[in-house]
Amino acid sequence: MAAGTRVDTEGTLPAGLGRAICETAGDIAALLTEVSDTNVPVPDSEWTLGEAAAHLAQANELMADLVAGSERPYGDGTPQSLAEANARALAAFGERGAKPLAAMIVQQAEAFLDAVARVAKDKTAGRTLVTPLGPMDQSVLASYLLTHMLGHGYDLARAMGRPHMIDRARVELCLPFLLTAMPRVADASAIAGLTARYTLRVWGGTAFGVTFSGGSVDVTPQPPDRSDCTLLTEPVTFLLIALGRCNPWRAMSRGRVLAWGRKPWLAPRFPTLFIAP
Repeated sequence: MAAGTRVDTEGTLPAGLGRAICETAGDIAALLTEVSDTNVPVPDSEWTLGEAAAHLAQANELMADLVAGSERPYGDGTPQSLAEANARALAAFGERGAKPLAAMIVQQAEAFLDAVARVAKDKTAGRTLVTPLGPMDQSVLASYLLTHMLGHGYDLARAMGRPHMIDRARVELCLPFLLTAMPRVADASAIAGLTARYTLRVWGGTAFGVTFSGGSVDVTPQPPDRSDCTLLTEPVTFLLIALGRCNPWRAMSRGRVLAWGRKPWLAPRFPTLFIAP
């Protein structure tokens, strides 16, 4: 699949999402074709480059199966269970070659979009799918797929010393998944007893609300009426912080995250309220 050529999901997925999935898979494959040694360690990870690429190939296959309607249990949504499921899956899958894995990543991204197109024809696109991070519709699952590829694609690019493939447009397409997943990855001990209303804004893009009360998290597509703290974040930085790839305090010190409001001191606390899966 040539990057950006498969756009037959337009109209069944949010505008641009199918193309972004194609292009991201193609970008990752292009990176992998340059790899001569897949034993290179991935920075800030226990995985090698080959293991990270193998995980991507397996995850793309998993999501293609899910959107097609298959049941694929994979952990219980907690970071520990997902890590254990990843370890079991990698141990059972021996491929670590860069070029074969590049082909698999692209093929399974294509299989995902083919399944989306088939589901649309069958008029079952609105059904709820059971995913590793809870129930989602196919559009949110597609956003999940893109987010997952971008996170690990960033890791591969860092390991190789190459530019990553995250940009403002792709970050916006990740937001439906991030907003859906946020309550599911909240740290129960960190949010216990917290009452706070946040507005999160991505530079030049979406704004949404996150309210903590009584040990629960409520994420809304609009900011709350009376926000305690507003966080304005550069788009790429926003995604990297959400995926645990960027130190939020360093980002704040560099002006990539700005904060204001009635209780601006709540800003540094926000990233500590979640555990990246």
